[in-house]
Amino acid sequence: MLCVGCMLARRRDARLTVSEGEASVEFEQLRQLDAIAREGTFSAAAEALHTSQPSISRSMRALERELGCELFRRTRNRVELNDEGRRALSHARAILAEERRMRDAFDEIARKKRTIHVLSVAPAPVWRLTAQVVGRFPGTILTSELVDDEREAERRLFDRSADIVIMRRPLGLPNLTCTPFMVENLFVYVRANDELTARTSVRAADLDGRTFLMNAEVGFWGDVVRRAMPNARFIEQNDPTVLAQLLRTSDLPGFVTDVSEFERSFGEDAGRVRIPIQDADAHATFYAVALLDAPQAVADIMSSLRRWSDDMSDERSVVSDAGAGGCEKVGS
Repeated sequence: MLCVGCMLARRRDARLTVSEGEASVEFEQLRQLDAIAREGTFSAAAEALHTSQPSISRSMRALERELGCELFRRTRNRVELNDEGRRALSHARAILAEERRMRDAFDEIARKKRTIHVLSVAPAPVWRLTAQVVGRFPGTILTSELVDDEREAERRLFDRSADIVIMRRPLGLPNLTCTPFMVENLFVYVRANDELTARTSVRAADLDGRTFLMNAEVGFWGDVVRRAMPNARFIEQNDPTVLAQLLRTSDLPGFVTDVSEFERSFGEDAGRVRIPIQDADAHATFYAVALLDAPQAVADIMSSLRRWSDDMSDERSVVSDAGAGGCEKVGS
Protein backbone atom coordinates (compact mmCIF):
# COMPACT_ATOMS: atom_id res chain seq x y z
CA MET A 1 0.00 0.00 0.00
CA LEU A 2 1.33 3.47 -0.90
CA CYS A 3 0.90 5.71 2.14
CA VAL A 4 1.58 9.46 1.88
CA GLY A 5 2.13 9.75 5.62
CA CYS A 6 5.06 7.35 5.57
CA MET A 7 6.75 8.52 2.39
CA LEU A 8 10.29 9.76 2.42
CA ALA A 9 10.77 12.11 -0.51
CA ARG A 10 14.12 13.16 -1.81
CA ARG A 11 14.85 15.21 -4.90
CA ARG A 12 18.00 14.18 -6.74
CA ASP A 13 18.66 14.51 -10.48
CA ALA A 14 14.92 14.95 -11.16
CA ARG A 15 14.19 11.78 -9.19
CA LEU A 16 11.74 11.31 -6.35
CA THR A 17 12.32 8.47 -3.94
CA VAL A 18 9.16 7.38 -2.17
CA SER A 19 10.07 4.65 0.30
CA GLU A 20 7.94 2.16 2.09
CA GLY A 21 10.01 -0.83 2.99
CA GLU A 22 12.18 -1.49 -0.04
CA ALA A 23 9.93 0.17 -2.65
CA SER A 24 11.38 3.06 -4.62
CA VAL A 25 9.35 5.25 -6.96
CA GLU A 26 10.66 7.94 -9.28
CA PHE A 27 9.11 11.20 -10.40
CA GLU A 28 9.12 10.06 -14.00
CA GLN A 29 7.12 6.94 -13.19
CA LEU A 30 4.48 9.09 -11.50
CA ARG A 31 4.31 11.39 -14.52
CA GLN A 32 3.96 8.37 -16.78
CA LEU A 33 1.19 6.91 -14.65
CA ASP A 34 -0.66 10.23 -14.81
CA ALA A 35 -0.19 10.43 -18.59
CA ILE A 36 -1.53 6.89 -19.09
CA ALA A 37 -4.64 7.77 -17.07
CA ARG A 38 -5.17 10.91 -19.16
CA GLU A 39 -4.34 9.49 -22.59
CA GLY A 40 -5.83 6.00 -22.25
CA THR A 41 -2.98 3.99 -23.85
CA PHE A 42 0.72 3.49 -23.30
CA SER A 43 1.51 4.65 -26.83
CA ALA A 44 -0.50 7.87 -26.46
CA ALA A 45 1.13 8.53 -23.10
CA ALA A 46 4.56 7.95 -24.66
CA GLU A 47 3.76 10.45 -27.41
CA ALA A 48 2.58 13.03 -24.88
CA LEU A 49 5.77 12.60 -22.85
CA HIS A 50 8.03 12.48 -25.92
CA THR A 51 9.36 9.03 -25.11
CA SER A 52 8.88 5.51 -26.49
CA GLN A 53 6.07 3.08 -25.77
CA PRO A 54 8.48 0.25 -24.76
CA SER A 55 10.10 2.63 -22.26
CA ILE A 56 6.70 3.39 -20.72
CA SER A 57 5.86 -0.31 -20.54
CA ARG A 58 9.14 -1.20 -18.80
CA SER A 59 8.71 1.67 -16.38
CA MET A 60 5.17 0.63 -15.42
CA ARG A 61 6.20 -2.99 -14.94
CA ALA A 62 8.95 -1.78 -12.62
CA LEU A 63 6.45 0.38 -10.74
CA GLU A 64 4.11 -2.58 -10.30
CA ARG A 65 6.97 -4.71 -8.95
CA GLU A 66 7.97 -1.97 -6.52
CA LEU A 67 4.42 -1.52 -5.24
CA GLY A 68 3.75 -5.26 -5.18
CA CYS A 69 0.53 -5.20 -7.19
CA GLU A 70 -0.82 -4.76 -10.69
CA LEU A 71 -2.09 -1.31 -11.52
CA PHE A 72 -3.81 -1.86 -14.88
CA ARG A 73 -6.64 -3.79 -16.43
CA ARG A 74 -5.34 -4.43 -19.93
CA THR A 75 -7.61 -4.86 -22.98
CA ARG A 76 -6.69 -5.23 -26.60
CA ASN A 77 -6.86 -1.55 -27.52
CA ARG A 78 -6.77 0.21 -24.19
CA VAL A 79 -5.47 0.03 -20.64
CA GLU A 80 -7.52 1.01 -17.62
CA LEU A 81 -6.47 1.55 -14.06
CA ASN A 82 -7.77 -1.02 -11.62
CA ASP A 83 -8.61 -0.18 -8.01
CA GLU A 84 -4.96 -0.29 -6.95
CA GLY A 85 -4.01 1.77 -9.99
CA ARG A 86 -6.56 4.47 -9.19
CA ARG A 87 -5.26 4.65 -5.63
CA ALA A 88 -1.70 4.89 -6.87
CA LEU A 89 -2.78 7.62 -9.32
CA SER A 90 -4.36 9.63 -6.53
CA HIS A 91 -1.12 9.53 -4.54
CA ALA A 92 0.96 10.20 -7.65
CA ARG A 93 -1.01 13.34 -8.51
CA ALA A 94 -0.76 14.58 -4.94
CA ILE A 95 3.01 14.10 -4.99
CA LEU A 96 3.36 15.78 -8.40
CA ALA A 97 1.25 18.70 -7.18
CA GLU A 98 3.53 19.06 -4.16
CA GLU A 99 6.55 18.95 -6.44
CA ARG A 100 5.09 21.74 -8.58
CA ARG A 101 4.40 23.81 -5.48
CA MET A 102 7.94 23.25 -4.28
CA ARG A 103 9.38 24.27 -7.64
CA ASP A 104 7.12 27.34 -7.75
CA ALA A 105 8.15 28.34 -4.24
CA PHE A 106 11.85 28.11 -5.02
CA ASP A 107 11.37 29.80 -8.40
CA GLU A 108 9.73 32.68 -6.54
CA ILE A 109 12.64 32.83 -4.09
CA ALA A 110 15.08 32.92 -6.99
CA ARG A 111 12.99 35.57 -8.77
CA LYS A 112 12.95 37.77 -5.68
CA LYS A 113 16.71 37.45 -5.35
CA ARG A 114 17.07 38.60 -8.96
CA THR A 115 14.55 41.45 -8.62
CA ILE A 116 15.86 44.88 -7.64
CA HIS A 117 13.35 47.63 -6.87
CA VAL A 118 14.55 51.12 -7.76
CA LEU A 119 13.01 54.36 -6.52
CA SER A 120 13.97 57.51 -8.41
CA VAL A 121 13.09 61.20 -8.36
CA ALA A 122 13.39 61.39 -12.16
CA PRO A 123 12.93 58.97 -15.07
CA ALA A 124 16.25 59.42 -16.87
CA PRO A 125 18.39 57.77 -14.18
CA VAL A 126 16.12 54.73 -14.34
CA TRP A 127 16.64 54.50 -18.11
CA ARG A 128 20.40 54.73 -17.64
CA LEU A 129 20.44 52.27 -14.75
CA THR A 130 18.33 49.78 -16.68
CA ALA A 131 20.73 49.92 -19.63
CA GLN A 132 23.67 49.27 -17.32
CA VAL A 133 22.06 46.41 -15.42
CA VAL A 134 20.70 44.63 -18.51
CA GLY A 135 24.12 44.75 -20.12
CA ARG A 136 26.16 43.69 -17.12
CA PHE A 137 23.83 41.51 -15.05
CA PRO A 138 21.77 39.29 -17.38
CA GLY A 139 18.80 37.74 -15.63
CA THR A 140 18.43 40.57 -13.11
CA ILE A 141 14.92 42.03 -13.01
CA LEU A 142 14.57 45.75 -12.36
CA THR A 143 11.31 47.24 -11.17
CA SER A 144 11.08 51.01 -10.81
CA GLU A 145 8.94 53.69 -9.28
CA LEU A 146 9.03 57.49 -9.50
CA VAL A 147 8.58 59.61 -6.39
CA ASP A 148 8.47 63.39 -6.06
CA ASP A 149 9.69 63.64 -2.47
CA GLU A 150 13.28 62.70 -1.66
CA ARG A 151 12.32 62.21 1.97
CA GLU A 152 9.90 59.54 0.81
CA ALA A 153 12.68 57.88 -1.18
CA GLU A 154 14.92 57.90 1.90
CA ARG A 155 12.16 56.43 4.08
CA ARG A 156 11.51 53.67 1.56
CA LEU A 157 15.19 52.80 1.48
CA PHE A 158 15.34 52.40 5.25
CA ASP A 159 12.15 50.36 5.47
CA ARG A 160 13.60 48.14 2.71
CA SER A 161 10.69 48.55 0.33
CA ALA A 162 13.27 49.90 -2.15
CA ASP A 163 16.68 48.39 -2.85
CA ILE A 164 18.29 51.38 -4.59
CA VAL A 165 17.14 54.99 -4.49
CA ILE A 166 18.28 57.68 -6.91
CA MET A 167 18.29 61.17 -5.43
CA ARG A 168 19.57 64.66 -6.15
CA ARG A 169 21.53 64.85 -2.92
CA PRO A 170 24.09 62.49 -1.41
CA LEU A 171 23.45 60.59 1.78
CA GLY A 172 26.47 60.04 3.98
CA LEU A 173 25.17 57.85 6.78
CA PRO A 174 27.50 55.05 7.96
CA ASN A 175 25.06 52.29 7.04
CA LEU A 176 24.74 53.45 3.42
CA THR A 177 26.74 53.21 0.24
CA CYS A 178 26.38 56.21 -2.05
CA THR A 179 27.90 57.06 -5.42
CA PRO A 180 27.41 59.87 -7.93
CA PHE A 181 25.62 58.26 -10.82
CA MET A 182 25.03 60.80 -13.57
CA VAL A 183 24.41 64.44 -14.44
CA GLU A 184 21.40 65.59 -16.44
CA ASN A 185 21.17 69.04 -18.03
CA LEU A 186 17.95 70.75 -19.11
CA PHE A 187 17.50 72.46 -22.49
CA VAL A 188 14.71 74.42 -24.07
CA TYR A 189 13.74 72.84 -27.41
CA VAL A 190 12.66 75.45 -29.96
CA ARG A 191 11.98 75.77 -33.67
CA ALA A 192 14.95 76.77 -35.80
CA ASN A 193 13.27 80.10 -36.60
CA ASP A 194 12.72 81.00 -32.94
CA GLU A 195 14.44 84.22 -31.86
CA LEU A 196 16.16 82.33 -29.04
CA THR A 197 18.30 80.36 -31.50
CA ALA A 198 20.56 83.37 -31.85
CA ARG A 199 21.69 82.78 -28.28
CA THR A 200 24.12 80.16 -26.98
CA SER A 201 22.22 79.79 -23.71
CA VAL A 202 19.19 81.22 -21.92
CA ARG A 203 17.94 81.78 -18.42
CA ALA A 204 14.54 80.70 -17.12
CA ALA A 205 13.53 84.36 -16.85
CA ASP A 206 13.97 84.67 -20.62
CA LEU A 207 11.40 81.90 -21.10
CA ASP A 208 8.83 82.93 -18.51
CA GLY A 209 5.44 83.80 -19.96
CA ARG A 210 5.64 81.46 -22.96
CA THR A 211 3.60 78.30 -23.57
CA PHE A 212 5.47 74.99 -23.55
CA LEU A 213 4.84 71.38 -24.46
CA MET A 214 5.98 69.09 -21.67
CA ASN A 215 6.06 65.41 -20.78
CA ALA A 216 3.82 64.86 -17.75
CA GLU A 217 6.12 62.09 -16.44
CA VAL A 218 9.32 64.07 -15.87
CA GLY A 219 9.61 63.73 -12.12
CA PHE A 220 11.13 66.74 -10.35
CA TRP A 221 11.87 68.58 -13.64
CA GLY A 222 8.23 69.63 -13.80
CA ASP A 223 8.54 71.35 -10.42
CA VAL A 224 11.81 72.98 -11.50
CA VAL A 225 10.36 74.67 -14.59
CA ARG A 226 7.10 75.65 -12.90
CA ARG A 227 8.98 77.24 -10.04
CA ALA A 228 11.43 79.01 -12.35
CA MET A 229 8.71 80.20 -14.79
CA PRO A 230 5.66 81.12 -12.74
CA ASN A 231 4.01 82.97 -15.62
CA ALA A 232 4.50 80.24 -18.21
CA ARG A 233 1.80 77.83 -19.41
CA PHE A 234 2.56 74.12 -19.70
CA ILE A 235 0.64 71.74 -21.96
CA GLU A 236 1.41 68.31 -20.51
CA GLN A 237 1.27 65.03 -22.42
CA ASN A 238 1.30 61.59 -20.82
CA ASP A 239 1.98 59.76 -24.09
CA PRO A 240 5.58 60.24 -25.32
CA THR A 241 4.54 59.34 -28.87
CA VAL A 242 1.93 62.11 -28.92
CA LEU A 243 4.44 64.54 -27.44
CA ALA A 244 7.00 63.64 -30.11
CA GLN A 245 4.40 64.23 -32.83
CA LEU A 246 3.49 67.62 -31.36
CA LEU A 247 7.14 68.62 -31.19
CA ARG A 248 7.51 67.74 -34.85
CA THR A 249 4.42 69.63 -36.00
CA SER A 250 3.90 72.48 -33.51
CA ASP A 251 5.72 75.78 -33.15
CA LEU A 252 5.48 75.57 -29.36
CA PRO A 253 8.78 75.10 -27.53
CA GLY A 254 9.40 72.13 -25.30
CA PHE A 255 12.07 70.77 -23.00
CA VAL A 256 14.65 68.04 -23.42
CA THR A 257 17.69 66.95 -21.49
CA ASP A 258 20.96 65.57 -22.73
CA VAL A 259 19.92 62.21 -21.26
CA SER A 260 16.39 62.23 -22.68
CA GLU A 261 17.77 62.87 -26.16
CA PHE A 262 20.45 60.23 -25.73
CA GLU A 263 18.30 57.60 -24.03
CA ARG A 264 14.72 58.35 -25.10
CA SER A 265 15.09 60.32 -28.29
CA PHE A 266 12.01 62.04 -29.66
CA GLY A 267 13.48 61.42 -33.08
CA GLU A 268 15.79 63.59 -35.16
CA ASP A 269 14.11 66.80 -36.22
CA ALA A 270 16.23 69.26 -38.20
CA GLY A 271 13.58 71.87 -37.56
CA ARG A 272 14.36 72.15 -33.83
CA VAL A 273 17.31 73.39 -31.81
CA ARG A 274 18.12 72.73 -28.18
CA ILE A 275 19.47 75.64 -26.14
CA PRO A 276 21.08 75.17 -22.71
CA ILE A 277 19.36 76.72 -19.70
CA GLN A 278 21.88 78.46 -17.43
CA ASP A 279 20.02 78.35 -14.12
CA ALA A 280 21.64 76.18 -11.45
CA ASP A 281 18.44 74.16 -11.05
CA ALA A 282 18.67 73.16 -14.72
CA HIS A 283 21.65 70.93 -13.92
CA ALA A 284 20.98 67.89 -11.77
CA THR A 285 23.51 65.48 -10.30
CA PHE A 286 21.96 62.17 -9.30
CA TYR A 287 23.25 59.85 -6.61
CA ALA A 288 22.56 56.14 -6.29
CA VAL A 289 22.14 55.05 -2.66
CA ALA A 290 21.73 51.62 -1.08
CA LEU A 291 22.06 50.02 2.34
CA LEU A 292 25.44 48.51 3.13
CA ASP A 293 23.79 45.27 4.22
CA ALA A 294 21.66 45.03 1.07
CA PRO A 295 21.60 41.71 -0.80
CA GLN A 296 24.69 40.83 -2.80
CA ALA A 297 22.93 41.55 -6.10
CA VAL A 298 22.39 45.15 -4.98
CA ALA A 299 25.99 45.47 -3.78
CA ASP A 300 27.23 44.20 -7.15
CA ILE A 301 25.14 46.77 -9.00
CA MET A 302 26.37 49.61 -6.78
CA SER A 303 29.98 48.55 -7.38
CA SER A 304 29.33 48.45 -11.10
CA LEU A 305 27.74 51.92 -11.02
CA ARG A 306 30.75 53.29 -9.19
CA ARG A 307 33.12 51.88 -11.80
CA TRP A 308 30.88 53.04 -14.63
CA SER A 309 30.72 56.58 -13.20
CA ASP A 310 34.51 56.63 -13.05
CA ASP A 311 34.72 55.53 -16.68
CA MET A 312 32.14 58.05 -17.85
CA SER A 313 33.61 61.02 -15.97
CA ASP A 314 36.10 61.73 -18.76
CA GLU A 315 33.76 61.01 -21.66
CA ARG A 316 30.81 63.02 -20.42
CA SER A 317 32.42 65.37 -17.90
CA VAL A 318 30.43 63.93 -15.06
CA VAL A 319 31.93 65.95 -12.23
CA SER A 320 30.23 66.37 -8.87
CA ASP A 321 31.14 67.66 -5.46
CA ALA A 322 29.99 65.26 -2.78
CA GLY A 323 30.99 67.69 -0.04
CA ALA A 324 30.18 66.39 3.42
CA GLY A 325 27.50 64.13 2.09
CA GLY A 326 29.62 61.01 2.19
CA CYS A 327 29.57 60.10 -1.53
CA GLU A 328 32.78 59.61 -3.42
CA LYS A 329 33.72 62.07 -6.14
CA VAL A 330 33.51 60.62 -9.59
CA GLY A 331 36.93 59.57 -10.70
CA SER A 332 38.30 59.37 -7.15
